[in-house]
Amino acid sequence: MNIPSKSASIDVAIHGNFVDGREVEAGSGAMLDVRNPATGDVIARIPNSTVADIDRAMKSARAAFEGKAWGGMDTRARARLVNKLADAFEANLDSLYRLETLNNGRPINETRAQLSRLPDFFRYFAGVALSRRDSVIPVEGAYLNYTLRTPIGIVANCTPFNHPLMILCKSLAVVLATGCVTVVKPSEYTPLTTLKLAQIFTEAGLPPGVFNIVLGLGQSAGKMLAEHGDINKLVLTGGTEAGRIAGSAAAKVFAHQTMELGGKTPVMVFDDFDVDRAVNYAAFGAFIGAGQTCVCASRHIVQASIYDEFVEKLKAKTRTIRIGDPFDANTQLGPVISARQRDRVLTYSGYGHDDGARLVTGGVAAKVPGHDNGYFVEPTVFADVTSDMRIFQEEVFGPFTSVTPFKDEADALRLANDSPFGLAAAIRTRDVARAHRVAASVKAGIVWVNDHHRLDPASPWGGVDDSGIGRECGIESFDDHFNTKSVMVATHEQPFDWYRDTANQKRLN
Repeated sequence: MNIPSKSASIDVAIHGNFVDGREVEAGSGAMLDVRNPATGDVIARIPNSTVADIDRAMKSARAAFEGKAWGGMDTRARARLVNKLADAFEANLDSLYRLETLNNGRPINETRAQLSRLPDFFRYFAGVALSRRDSVIPVEGAYLNYTLRTPIGIVANCTPFNHPLMILCKSLAVVLATGCVTVVKPSEYTPLTTLKLAQIFTEAGLPPGVFNIVLGLGQSAGKMLAEHGDINKLVLTGGTEAGRIAGSAAAKVFAHQTMELGGKTPVMVFDDFDVDRAVNYAAFGAFIGAGQTCVCASRHIVQASIYDEFVEKLKAKTRTIRIGDPFDANTQLGPVISARQRDRVLTYSGYGHDDGARLVTGGVAAKVPGHDNGYFVEPTVFADVTSDMRIFQEEVFGPFTSVTPFKDEADALRLANDSPFGLAAAIRTRDVARAHRVAASVKAGIVWVNDHHRLDPASPWGGVDDSGIGRECGIESFDDHFNTKSVMVATHEQPFDWYRDTANQKRLN
């Protein structure tokens, strides 16, 4: 169902990189167009950064890390500042979620709901910074052994187009709370809210150089950032192949790495769970954000006894989803990010047909009156999908899901784990024992039982296998932004000379 509506026209803004608290000119070639995916219109132009641009941002970040204004700030003062930044973020929510909707095409209701939670990420990590304690370790003999943690330094962060601010903030909040600094390369498709947040934070008192931004293409600017010799940690959210390339480059300088990569989330629906509720979760999990999320509910694995009912009800539910202008409050599904991504989704619809799956609904581009050049795709459901099909195995990254029947719990797990990915999984059941058994056995870094897409700043987030390494959020992420130093203090006064009485010494170390 389409909702015609026309959002206000926007002047084309020209942006540069953000370094030392202000936008600066960058790039040496043609500017890159940033488009509104709902209309195809150019809304901004950005540079494609050069080696010199990357180096300038890195030098600025290093100077901030080692300088007095940031590097010399004590923990309590830093926590107060991070809380102040959260307040500034909250005060600017209205302009941020509207800008995000303009830039990535998510319906206004989605961006409002998602961005309103992000200030809590900063408040959570400010609290962690205040409450953390270093260890005193009991060791053999008359010694005091304790640890000291120091911030690792510069965090290079490559963020994707699907959740520009949310994915940025998962990293940025912990970077700031730990006393690190960052150079961010946002997606060339969606840089606008990242630039806006840097401006907001600078005006709120964040010292220059702590949060720098370099713009440009992933294969050039992103690659140069990942391989820069001065980075101490790489954070990347993106495709698995991009992760391999960037991770290999960062490994050459022994940088810490946290990478959230591809996913192919299995959702196991057991017959003791309410079918209507399972269908509502299926639609939400598969089509929120136009399905452009690494934890999209892309593989529904449904017990045979309720399979036909589930498919028919999912078909009916999917056909009620309202497609339209993202700025219309009635819109429930916006466009995908680009013409290229739209064509990719439609290509996978072709694969589904070719491999023998049954198209239940969708599978074609959507027409939205007044938005003829927008990148809209009808939400798509394929049924009777087997595990050897491409639409079962490969990430589509669009409003697209498949349904596969299973016989019993062992069969459900076999199908769920038949994937190179291991980011998220979901279970729909009322059997508490089964929920825990399946959660323990499914291959994933995140498991939802009777829910989907839920995250929290305190809960670790990340995957296994081709879905990446490391964890964002939680204490796990906080701890990975420090180098740990062990200090061993002898508290005895015993004389020592190894070379005088070697044979009678009890231990060498």
